[in-house]
Amino acid sequence: MNENILEKVSHKLHESCDIEKDLFIRHRVKRGLRNADDSGVLVGLSNIGDVVGYKRTEEGIVPVEGRLIYRGIDIHELTSGFQKERRHGFDETIYLLLTGELPSKSDLDAFATYMALQRDLPKDFIKTNISSRGTDIMNMLARNILYLYTFDDNAEDTSQINLVQQALSLIAKFPEIVAYSYHGMMHFQHRKTLSIRHPEPGLSPAENFLYMLKGKSRYTPLDAEILDLSLVLHAEHGGGNNSSFTARVTSSTGTDTYSSIASAVGSLKGPYHGGANLRVYEMMNNIRQNVMNPNSDDEVLDYLIKILRKEAHNRTGKMYGIGHAVYTISDPRTTILREKARDLAREKGKEEEFELYCKVERLAPEAFRVFKPESSKVLCANVDFFSGFVYSCIGIPMEIWTPLFAIARIVGWSAHRLEELNFTSKRIIRPAYKYVGEEKSYIAMSDRN
Repeated sequence: MNENILEKVSHKLHESCDIEKDLFIRHRVKRGLRNADDSGVLVGLSNIGDVVGYKRTEEGIVPVEGRLIYRGIDIHELTSGFQKERRHGFDETIYLLLTGELPSKSDLDAFATYMALQRDLPKDFIKTNISSRGTDIMNMLARNILYLYTFDDNAEDTSQINLVQQALSLIAKFPEIVAYSYHGMMHFQHRKTLSIRHPEPGLSPAENFLYMLKGKSRYTPLDAEILDLSLVLHAEHGGGNNSSFTARVTSSTGTDTYSSIASAVGSLKGPYHGGANLRVYEMMNNIRQNVMNPNSDDEVLDYLIKILRKEAHNRTGKMYGIGHAVYTISDPRTTILREKARDLAREKGKEEEFELYCKVERLAPEAFRVFKPESSKVLCANVDFFSGFVYSCIGIPMEIWTPLFAIARIVGWSAHRLEELNFTSKRIIRPAYKYVGEEKSYIAMSDRN
């Protein structure tokens, strides 16, 4: 009986959600908040970050080399700046994105010390939640964020100083929550040894995360360096990316910090947003298994075309890690990460695997042109294309790849939340949906079929 009513409700729901595609055109609905040329609908202004992949001309959109800008500073300048000085840059990036300025050495030292002291979770929190049931780290992360609300005596206080304190506390605690959630899941779900390591204040955020995840002497300096770089590259991507926009939408209601950040985690969990590097890794494994000679451009190209034609891999027709909503000619994060990935592949003895990634990146646009010759769309590899390879080389479990994205992106979420709440003229974000269903009259129960 329950199954019958469930099937009936499901069937009726499917029927009720059917809307003719022509109606979207007739009412000029910008689905997915996208314009007809696939550019994003302008819904706000921000001083935090900029994502550039094209320019507008009288003839329309013209593809350009991709740029990612943090508070006015090009991501290439930012990353090369701290790397030239042979230091990690994530704490500096947090400070930059939240304040709008690069810190002096004394300010950075003080800030890094403060953030390291914020890493510890409440003792009762660890006792209660490390043994809690969970099979997905992102869901466990969202739940733990909401649980931290109960440990905050000023959880609803929206004064400036308290909002900043909450943001910095969550940014600092995210790596520990992810590491503990992973170890707890592996112990209680898969009978693995439970290892709980307390944060080390003398380590950088990247080093500390690798230590809590793997233990001392189980990662190399290059592992930590490229993880730090990845955190910087993923920290911010404009207010229009789905999870940052989610943080702004919920913040515009006046809700508390914990609820807003948990909602952003829920957005990032979606496979169309935060899980793409997992799909790339699976696709590349499939290519290695099915292409007889991976050194042959022709064979690799032929297989990529088969993927697009739904004849190979998972038959979805999607080439994961290729293409982006904004970037066209290049994704600046990809070019930066690729160079370090080359060094990492050399250290781990994975040069052949890395070269296959580079080959697929180079041939993917050509495969798309063969598959859809009428299209003028310009494609490039996005950051997800190499990030999974990098994490696998470092030895980070796949269950943590998307949570690692959250560890970085909470910086952007926090910056956008604080900006949203500091607008002098606050307005709740409330776009419109037009009702296109038919009008009906209420029918008495005795007259219903």
